[in-house]
Amino acid sequence: MRLGARRAKTNQPPAEEMAADSAKRSPAKAPKAGLPLAPEAFAAHLGVELHRPELLRQALTHKSAEQEVGLPSNERLEFLGDAVLGLTIAAHLYRRHPELAEGELTKLKAVAVSEPVLARVAEDLGLGKYLILSRGEEQSGGRRRVSILADALEAVFAAVYLDRGMAIARRLILTLLDERLGAIERSEHELDYKTLLQEKIQELHRTPPTYRLVDQSGPDHDRTFVAEVRVAG
Repeated sequence: MRLGARRAKTNQPPAEEMAADSAKRSPAKAPKAGLPLAPEAFAAHLGVELHRPELLRQALTHKSAEQEVGLPSNERLEFLGDAVLGLTIAAHLYRRHPELAEGELTKLKAVAVSEPVLARVAEDLGLGKYLILSRGEEQSGGRRRVSILADALEAVFAAVYLDRGMAIARRLILTLLDERLGAIERSEHELDYKTLLQEKIQELHRTPPTYRLVDQSGPDHDRTFVAEVRVAG
């Protein structure tokens, strides 16, 4: 795919893109550890023609590498990308499923924008090869870490939004998530809330949670259960 190849007809990026995090930037040096592929190569892989590749370079810069490469990390872009992603998926689900109530739409969106789903999309893209990491993060397996991959992908969405506008960012997001979105909408996706919680706890505490049934109510055909989750005792 090639998104946004014609510059003349694109919308001007929003004023927020003039923020200070991209104003004073010098070309990044390759980190002493990690040796990532060039961000421009990742843009070509995405099929997006960028006018400001320094934004993408920042999106791929993990906070551990700030001092080594002299660039701000991707944390602020991640914040913005989370909002761009959330709005894109919410609008998509709203338009595609007029029959669903707010609660059902919320459940679908929660899975679609979850860390495990984003990390798998990032893995499919080979995003880890382009990350700019510190020596320590590189040696500890940062290129494969779920949280780093998911955060970087959100930052990439923000970089595309600031560079090319919402229309191209939205098209990119829906293209990348298309297969998984379809599975989620058909209730064929393997992730549920319990799985999402368990994966997050496992990542943070290196130990699985335990569960205890606290209460149950309602008729047999429509029971409501209340469970307690315990972490590390």
